[in-house]
Amino acid sequence: MNETRVPPPTAEVTVPPELARLGITAEQLAAWRAKALAVHQRLLEHYGEPRLPRRSPLDELMLTILSQNTNDRNRDRAYAALRQRFPTWEEVRDADPEAVVDAIRVAGLANQKGPRLQAVLRAITRERGNLDLGFLADLPLEKARQWLLRFKGVGPKTAAIVLLFALGKPAFPVDTHIYRVTGRLGLRPPNLSVEKTHILMEHIFPPETYAAAHLNLIRLGRDYCHPRKPRCDACPVRDLCDYAAAQAQPEGSP
Repeated sequence: MNETRVPPPTAEVTVPPELARLGITAEQLAAWRAKALAVHQRLLEHYGEPRLPRRSPLDELMLTILSQNTNDRNRDRAYAALRQRFPTWEEVRDADPEAVVDAIRVAGLANQKGPRLQAVLRAITRERGNLDLGFLADLPLEKARQWLLRFKGVGPKTAAIVLLFALGKPAFPVDTHIYRVTGRLGLRPPNLSVEKTHILMEHIFPPETYAAAHLNLIRLGRDYCHPRKPRCDACPVRDLCDYAAAQAQPEGSP
């Protein structure tokens, strides 16, 4: 495999206030930015440019709520069953709750997700008078993010997915795979929370890489960087990874 050297930080780096509050230094930020770009480029070489989803903001929001604590296959099966039974989101909103729960049962936690979907749809209707979320495209990033985060069941990851993939805004979603992979790579402090990792990733990856980097890091986590037995020997970014370097150290070495 081709070696990718992480370039030394050369440009002057200013630490944004939200990162300074976390104790992050300019030197750390510069190093993480250089490594993040190297990782992104290596994953593009390995996986190629990923195919990006194209959905409306509301479709993306509902699908992402369904995806919580389940795999993509069951999420997609539940979404298809829900849309087949209720072709419009207005019908989902107004349906008998048990019918919605029954339609999405394959996604798991249906007794939570069904009422959650309907509650979000009703809240949007009360505030906006309809179920069109296209107006979020005209809001600044943080205003659009905070608008989505008001709903129960919509956390930073769900909001970022809607913002990035449906609205084209520079948000970086962090799921369990990305949190694990970025920790092992050395792209964040070891004890940084998932919520704060969203903030950090938005400052270390260039905005134009967010979608591809997000999807390819997830693939890396699924294919190689497994929770219990990571395949470091075959990993395409092993020479950029702090965890792999530590595993390669001879026993007893400093």
